[in-house]
Amino acid sequence: MTSADLYVQTFLKESEIGQVYVKGARIWVPDAENVWLGAELLENYTGQKKIKIQLEDNGEEREFEIKDKKRLPHLRNPEILIGENDLTSLSYLNEPEVLYNLKVRFLESNCIYTYCGIVLVAINPYEQLPIYGNELIQMYSGQDMGTMDPHIFAVAEEAFKLMSRFDKNQSIIVSGESGAGKTVSAKYAMRYFAMVGGSQKETQVEQKVLASNPIMEAIGNAKTTRNDNSSRFGKYIEISFNKNNEIIGAHMRTYLLEKSRVVYQAAEERNYHIFYQLCASKDLPEFKKYCLLSPDDFYYTSHGQAPEIDGVDDGEDLVSVREAFTMLGISEKDQMMIFQIQSAVLHFGNVKIREADGESSEIKKDDKHLTIMCKLLGIEESQMRMWLCNKKIVTVGEVLTKPLTLTQASFAQDALAKHIYAQIFDWIVEKINKALQSGAKSTKFIGVLDIYGFETFEINSFEQFCINYANEKLQQIFNMHVFKLEQEEYVREAIEWSFIDFYDNQPCIDLIESKLGILDLLDEECKMPKGSDENWCQKLYDKHLGKAKHFEKPRMSRSAFIINHFADRVEYQADGFLEKNRDTVLEENINILRASEFELVAELFEEKVDPNEKKSRAGSATTHPLRQAPKGGRGSNKKTVGSQQVQKATVGDQFRESLHKLMETLNATTPHYIRCIKPNDTKEAFIFEPKRAVEQLRACGVLETIRISAAGYPSRWTYPEFFQRYRVLAGSKDINRSDQRKTCENVLTKVIQGNVKKTPRGLEDPDKYRFGKTKIFFRAGQVAYLEKLRSDKLKACGIMIQKHVKGWLARRRYQRIIKSITLLQKYGRGLLARRHAKFLRETFAATRIQKHWKGYKARSHYIKVRKATVIIQSAIRGFFGRILFKKELHEHRAITIQKLVRSWLARKRYKRVMRGIVLLQSHFRRRRAKKELKQLKIEAKSVEHIKNVNKGLENKIIQLQQKLDAKNKEGMTIKEQEVYIKQLKTEMEKLRSSSEEAKKSSNKITDLIQQIKDLQEELSKEREEKQVLISEKEELVKEHTQVLSKMAEEKCKLKEELEEANLKLQQQETSTDDVLKRKLEEATQQLQAEFDSERGHHQRLVKEHARLQQRFENLQSEMQMVTSPHGHKRTPSDISAISLESYTSSASPDEVKYEEEGPEDKDQGYGTKKKKKAPAPPVPTASAMEKEMKDVDVGLILRLQNKMKEIEQQKTKLEERLRQYEDEGHPQTGNSDAVISNSAFDALKQQLVNADDVQLVIKLQKRVAELEMTKSKLADELDERDDEDEEKSGFKITTPEYAYNNLKRMNGHVDKEPPYDNKEEMQELQNENDKLKREVNKLMKSISENVSFEKGGTNSPAGKEFMDAKKIEDQVKVFRDQFTAMADELDRRREECLQLRAMLAEKSITTHAIAKESYGGNDDLVNEDNELALAYRTQKELNRLLENQLQKTEKDIKKKEEKLKREIKELKTENEAAQKIINQNLQLGPEAKIEATMQHEITRLTSENLDLREKADKQADQIRKMKKMLKVYAKKLKDGDVAEIEAELEKDDKQKKTEDNVATVKHLDRTYMGMLEYKKEDEGRLIKCLIMDLKPKVAQGLLPGLPAYILFMCVRHTDYINDDEKVRTLLTNTINGIKKCVKKHNKELERVILWLANTCRLLHTLKQYSGEKTFQSENTSRQNEHCLRNFDLSEYRQVFSDLAVWIFQTMIKYMEEVIQPMVVPAVLEHEAIAGLSASKPSGMRGRSSSTQDEDVRELSLDTLMKSLNKYNQVLSQHAVDPELVKQVFRQLYYYIGSNALNNLLLRKDMCNWSKGMQIRYNLSHLEQWLRDNKLNESGAQSTLEPITQASQLLQARKSEADVDSICEMCSKLTTAQIVKILNLYTPVDEFEERVPISFIRKIQERLKSTKKEEDNTLLIDTKYSFPVTFPFNPSSLTLDSIDVPEALHLDFLTRV
Repeated sequence: MTSADLYVQTFLKESEIGQVYVKGARIWVPDAENVWLGAELLENYTGQKKIKIQLEDNGEEREFEIKDKKRLPHLRNPEILIGENDLTSLSYLNEPEVLYNLKVRFLESNCIYTYCGIVLVAINPYEQLPIYGNELIQMYSGQDMGTMDPHIFAVAEEAFKLMSRFDKNQSIIVSGESGAGKTVSAKYAMRYFAMVGGSQKETQVEQKVLASNPIMEAIGNAKTTRNDNSSRFGKYIEISFNKNNEIIGAHMRTYLLEKSRVVYQAAEERNYHIFYQLCASKDLPEFKKYCLLSPDDFYYTSHGQAPEIDGVDDGEDLVSVREAFTMLGISEKDQMMIFQIQSAVLHFGNVKIREADGESSEIKKDDKHLTIMCKLLGIEESQMRMWLCNKKIVTVGEVLTKPLTLTQASFAQDALAKHIYAQIFDWIVEKINKALQSGAKSTKFIGVLDIYGFETFEINSFEQFCINYANEKLQQIFNMHVFKLEQEEYVREAIEWSFIDFYDNQPCIDLIESKLGILDLLDEECKMPKGSDENWCQKLYDKHLGKAKHFEKPRMSRSAFIINHFADRVEYQADGFLEKNRDTVLEENINILRASEFELVAELFEEKVDPNEKKSRAGSATTHPLRQAPKGGRGSNKKTVGSQQVQKATVGDQFRESLHKLMETLNATTPHYIRCIKPNDTKEAFIFEPKRAVEQLRACGVLETIRISAAGYPSRWTYPEFFQRYRVLAGSKDINRSDQRKTCENVLTKVIQGNVKKTPRGLEDPDKYRFGKTKIFFRAGQVAYLEKLRSDKLKACGIMIQKHVKGWLARRRYQRIIKSITLLQKYGRGLLARRHAKFLRETFAATRIQKHWKGYKARSHYIKVRKATVIIQSAIRGFFGRILFKKELHEHRAITIQKLVRSWLARKRYKRVMRGIVLLQSHFRRRRAKKELKQLKIEAKSVEHIKNVNKGLENKIIQLQQKLDAKNKEGMTIKEQEVYIKQLKTEMEKLRSSSEEAKKSSNKITDLIQQIKDLQEELSKEREEKQVLISEKEELVKEHTQVLSKMAEEKCKLKEELEEANLKLQQQETSTDDVLKRKLEEATQQLQAEFDSERGHHQRLVKEHARLQQRFENLQSEMQMVTSPHGHKRTPSDISAISLESYTSSASPDEVKYEEEGPEDKDQGYGTKKKKKAPAPPVPTASAMEKEMKDVDVGLILRLQNKMKEIEQQKTKLEERLRQYEDEGHPQTGNSDAVISNSAFDALKQQLVNADDVQLVIKLQKRVAELEMTKSKLADELDERDDEDEEKSGFKITTPEYAYNNLKRMNGHVDKEPPYDNKEEMQELQNENDKLKREVNKLMKSISENVSFEKGGTNSPAGKEFMDAKKIEDQVKVFRDQFTAMADELDRRREECLQLRAMLAEKSITTHAIAKESYGGNDDLVNEDNELALAYRTQKELNRLLENQLQKTEKDIKKKEEKLKREIKELKTENEAAQKIINQNLQLGPEAKIEATMQHEITRLTSENLDLREKADKQADQIRKMKKMLKVYAKKLKDGDVAEIEAELEKDDKQKKTEDNVATVKHLDRTYMGMLEYKKEDEGRLIKCLIMDLKPKVAQGLLPGLPAYILFMCVRHTDYINDDEKVRTLLTNTINGIKKCVKKHNKELERVILWLANTCRLLHTLKQYSGEKTFQSENTSRQNEHCLRNFDLSEYRQVFSDLAVWIFQTMIKYMEEVIQPMVVPAVLEHEAIAGLSASKPSGMRGRSSSTQDEDVRELSLDTLMKSLNKYNQVLSQHAVDPELVKQVFRQLYYYIGSNALNNLLLRKDMCNWSKGMQIRYNLSHLEQWLRDNKLNESGAQSTLEPITQASQLLQARKSEADVDSICEMCSKLTTAQIVKILNLYTPVDEFEERVPISFIRKIQERLKSTKKEEDNTLLIDTKYSFPVTFPFNPSSLTLDSIDVPEALHLDFLTRV
């Protein structure tokens, strides 16, 4: 322990020391047991060598010796700085303060994480703590590091934030000794990244990253004396991210696996977990073949004698390992092979080698473990038996075989076991890396380094040397990083600073890795033939002893050396260094394993090109020694010479290279450090041993961080914080609120320097502090001095306040005494006067009392005598009267008894007689009734009775039929009346035309009026008749309902039977489908398995060849040894050199060639060239072929496939033509739906692959026909577009030859390709035509063979299934359609061939004739200048006009024909519907017929009534118009305006002649029905205009809920016309439209609220007009008329309710995202009460490196209130239901309160009294906002109760008397939350007290006793949502009063 460790550099002058080390000063003194003890000075220090102190723990007084003034004891920090989150915030930075702070946080607050600058110190609690849940991850996500309590999630979030914001790679370095919790910390860090970086796609990459942990723990972790799950290897995991910061993959690198643990473990330790997991699962069926035993029975697992770990189930762990293997894509076969190899290692350890004659060894022949091991590894037992006890020695010219001694053979056995385990370990890591790789591009990564910490044991060997070497390198990076951060901070703040000297361990690293260093000398010694550990150690002494200060030699040893590491001096034993560095295994054993029959075993030991290998020097020989023998053995000193070959890199060299790569990676990333501390060696929960902790703090570099910080300016305050804390030291003149820096300078310079004379300590030295740009930097100890000045000032102020208060209290007490004396005198004198007056009153009262008492006594005596005489008289008279009364009463009772007895006897006799009579009568009547019953039963069984019963029903049916006939007749009369009405209309027109006669006489007007009256009477009669018809119809309906009620029971029974039958049919169909699918899957799987087996068999043959070749070599060597008489034989060196080639090819050259072909070359159809060239696939078995081809004509399927492919090619050609046509700029006018998508075509091809029945053949035929139709449509579309193009260009040629050339020109082949050969085209078309004919014939033949369509025919099995599936007639129809389609296709192809032939013939004849006449027979000169084409074109231009006219006329005719066809189709559909109804009626029974006819008549009558009503309305309008006209004309006639009437009539006549239709007149007094009519095709426009395009600004100016009303009015019209399909599509599209709109604009709050309001309004409207009485209580009569009549939309109401809930949750989610960053600044950090809180220094973690360069928006309580006001305003603008508004703010207030409380529970700086006051004040503003907006009854205020009670808990007194009150007050907080707040409570000032642990324990006990159900949840679930309800809120508006505004663009809606 150096002086730097014991004493701090205090920067004190001699004059200042006496001011600090005074009586009462608190110091730290060293202690042997507790490391450091707290003490207090009992006297001032004046330079004496001994000083008196008093220990704080036990009060012991002692003298402390001070040897040097520069080595004074450490000073202690003030109490307010103890327990801080960051150790760098301490004023005195030294080792005891760090240790004490960690102890306080760990034991008192149970905080296991603490910051120390850039390092997170994690202390292992040895207990599972509830601080790693997903809710905690959400709390730390997005937070700055300094804002929350220290946690590993905070470090992970900082790394993730730096990576995502600045695209910088990050590293998290987790270090510590075994048992400190490194693996768990790394696991939680990776879990955090998996949560926050989880990809939204279902890649499961993050799950795979986490799944690698159980695998690596099983194969790389073991139990040690210090840790039950100790990692025995180092690993660095790189988690890769993409641009969206989502995990896309990972990669793992491992370092220095402890292979020696495989063969040996110390006491109380275990081997690797996987061995014990296998032994625990030995009873599983799949593990029986491994012949596993218990761990105690295996040599390699029984060394430690501790096979079990408390609380660990090895069997369950193996299950999780296997699940992890499966998740990572490792097959079950490979998993079992891994376990098989590991089981072989266990059995290999039990192989016993015994000593034989001489210096040789042997293995028993009956060694069962060797047999099991060889069987599990797939190797020859005899080979392994021989080469375990022998070895080869290869010299220059010969090969020798030498037996091994027992020691050497045992070491060879252990070396091979370690090598096997290491190889399988590396193979698993490689497979994990492959599984974690991703094809996506990785842009950045975060690395997690879980590596061993500094180790020192009693015996340190090669492993400890490598571990400590790695820690030296990591410590160097750490020191440089800490130093760099310190200097960057000083440069950023622009302060003057001097170079900070820090410990540089580069000399120690150079000692190890430099040229001729320890590793270099070790490698050199390994090359020597007779190198030994002693020789190497001697070389180290010669080279470094006395020259390197970090190298020493032990006194009493020649085979050990000492290295002074940065953490401690470590003595290494050189024994075994060379052997472990070589890490060699006998080559013969490796060759045996390479010849294994198992692929994985052979793969593990294949020769791989090692990049670390280096060639040996020329002429030198490499060595292949065995493992060194144990101590005392000499066998290891004898070395052999091996063959000259490539030398393998040593372990030290490999480790140095991998460490160098790791350092390069870490240097290229931003590091984050986590130092894990082990608090005790007994693994007890929350036990802290200072001695163990300080050793680890020194070793892990935490104290080095403190030393570097203390050497600079460790204490840092921002100017606002400094002013807020130390404003008490400044005068009012020194405060400048506009410039806080100037104020701070005044405080430090004027106030403090003004007291320099009084306090020499002072801060007059400018090196004590520095002013930066934003902070003040202080040297160590200066903040403590400022705290002392502050406390002194506060004490002085307190004394002054106390003085004045005490004087005021004394004066007040004196005045109170004077006042009390005067009051006493006054009340005494009054008392005496009152006593005298009382005496006078008492004497006067006594005389009067005597007088009245004497009179009262005389009167009472007289009254008593008189009363006695009266009583005696009354008693005597009463006695005589009672005697007389008793006598008379006795006589009366006797008479009454006689009367009752006589009457009872008479009644009894009468009843007996009557009972006998009744019995006789009943017996007689019963016999007669039985006879009548028998007679009735006989009659009931007779036919006549049944006829009589049914006769009444027949009569009723006849009567109903007669009524229907009568109604039909009435309908005919109504039609006649309609004809009559038409006649009346014609007469009206005649009357109008006869208005000319009105000029001659006015008498005709009266006649017209009379005629109008007659018409009105007739109309009234018609209305009466209609009413009569309606009443009769109602009577018929009633009778019909009565009949239905009688038959309802029978219908129910029939329905039940039908449902049961349908269920049985469905079950049968599903079972048959499942059977067919299963058959197909089995056949395909069997074919695939056979194909894979063939290929695997070929690969195995190749590998078997290599294995047999290796085995041949092994047998040769064995024969040499057997035939050699002396144990070995010399052979030429070239004979033993066998080249082991690895055969990578697993298929024949033809197969490889076929596989290399592209997908288009592999298969081009049946019988094509490519198909013929390709090799045939593997031949399936006979059973598979028989099963697959049982019911299917495979040839037919293949031909259909070819046909489909040809059509597909033609389709692609047509699509290419279309695409080229569109690229040239032509508009697209065709129907795009005619083109079949590729996805549909691929799906059809997939169906072909899975075909297994004849039905699929029929489907394929239909599909071919459909494709032909699409092809023809595409061709027509091309023709139309060509016509349009030619019309635009003004030139058109319609011959086939020109169309063909034009098509070639469009495809770009006219100029690029040679002339087209028409003969070849003709030949191809002819061949294709013949091919189609043959296919059709074969198709007909195959289907006729399989299926017989006649009723009596026999079918094949496939035909039977086909015929059973559907009806015969339907199948015949389908087949005929397909046949006709194929025939049409053949005819079309034939016509094309004929046309092309004719064209060729004409062309050849004409050109040849012209050439013969004019060009001498030279055909080429005929069209030399293309003059024929020009002439042809000019000739065709003449016919263009005629062709255009013809085409136009043809198009018009086609359009008319299409219209007529549509009308015919509609009439046909109506006719078919009527016929269906008639057929159904004929099939039904009599009652059902009646019901159907009645229903039909009702619908017909209602439609007719509607038509008549419309006609009547029109006629009423005409009559009303005519009346008005007549009145006008009559008035004008009276006035004499005849000329005007004539002019108007003439004008009307002219209008009638010119216009065909009379203009309609809108009447304002028309009554609307509250419905909106729309067409079916306008439904999309309605949804688009009303939902998708409606903007919130437009909706604000409309009626609230208008879109909902419009939609419901459309629904009403569909209900009115009884169109269930229309209402279904309307409501479905409405729901989908609202969902789409909200999803698209989910970030637009107003639009989301708009549709929340309209959805709720539509829901309420559906309820209000549903017709249910529960929703009609507030409706008007007009609103009840608007209720739905035909539809019950209760199910849609539930859908709309769910939609409203979804919109509500979307809105709440967006609101929460907006207010989330405001909650903490508004509720916790906002300081509305100025000057109340006082901050403390925050340390290095007070600032976050991820946000220091960003501008952070100021957030406060006002911003939160503005957001709430905005939400309330938008909700009110869109008229959201008030009850729903209350639920919105209740949810928001819950989110605010839960977020605030969760942050408070994770922030120590918020847990103090002043912050509690501020939080309570901020919450009062939120509560007042609720009251102002009348939302205080919404329940929102109750959601703030937990955070309110937390703030009250911070303000409450915390004494033992307040335990009950606190428990009652905190009713809404859990026990864990209360304890957490009390643990986090830290006083800001010295005048406050910490919460004692005893008080917290009493609170816990009290809460346990009061709360029956203990809730230990710490954080509130912020994602909890209250259930949403929509109370019914009817509207007072009537639907007929609603107009559709023009702003909505809904002009296609018609108001009804």
